[in-house]
Amino acid sequence: MGLDPGSSIKKWRARLLRAQCGARPDLKVSFIVGGAQKSGTTALDSFLRQHPEIYMPHTGKEIHFFDNENNFIKKPDHGAYHSHFHPLPSHRVIGETTPIYLYWDPAPARIWNYNPDIKWIVILRNPVDRAYSGWNMERKRYADPVPFADAVALETERCAAALPLQHRVFSYLDRGYYAHQVRRLFRIFGRKNCLVLLTEDLATNHSATLRRVFEFLGVDPNVAPPAEKVFEHAYPDELDKALRARLAARFYFDIRELETLLGRDLSAWYS
Repeated sequence: MGLDPGSSIKKWRARLLRAQCGARPDLKVSFIVGGAQKSGTTALDSFLRQHPEIYMPHTGKEIHFFDNENNFIKKPDHGAYHSHFHPLPSHRVIGETTPIYLYWDPAPARIWNYNPDIKWIVILRNPVDRAYSGWNMERKRYADPVPFADAVALETERCAAALPLQHRVFSYLDRGYYAHQVRRLFRIFGRKNCLVLLTEDLATNHSATLRRVFEFLGVDPNVAPPAEKVFEHAYPDELDKALRARLAARFYFDIRELETLLGRDLSAWYS
């Protein structure tokens, strides 16, 4: 009986995938750091990489698999996703950091279809500060030459160009309406699989916050990566106080709803 070429190719692909995944054919990413953008996810990603029981992608931060519409035109190729991970037997959990997953409408359901038991870590920042930081990032990249006040005034009109999808660049305010995004995670994954932090937690209570993260992930909580700056404030111009007050008022009711969802006092964000 001759060999089946198709079968041989399948076996070769399976061997290649096992090699790529550190001889772990059962590989599943077990947690996501999913946002919010400009809230401290880069710092947290760095701390997670310093834990000997945690594996983060060798290809770096932000894989952008679940927010890439081209990956879901047909059945997604999770083998391509797994090619970013080469864990060792000593790694107890595997994760990745892509902040837009929290904001991108289809991403949470896609992630649930991939692994319904996956855990989420989310860091949230004062939405006005987050918006201003996001705009400064895009200005620095020469992606948005419009002044911040004009950018937020024109946001709805400018973001319409991306419909029916969300806009990846000009969504400065829209990304900061957290209540809907957090409620969606709770509904899909359950509260027990979601850890929601504030940027302030990581910036001012570093050790206790990381211990909480490590306990949530089920790894040794006694590992203590040294503190680093979570975010920078060195912008060329400070945000106008009157504009800050107007934007805080726009977010007021969403923040109050988020307070109820999280059971936390967020009055510093709107007072």
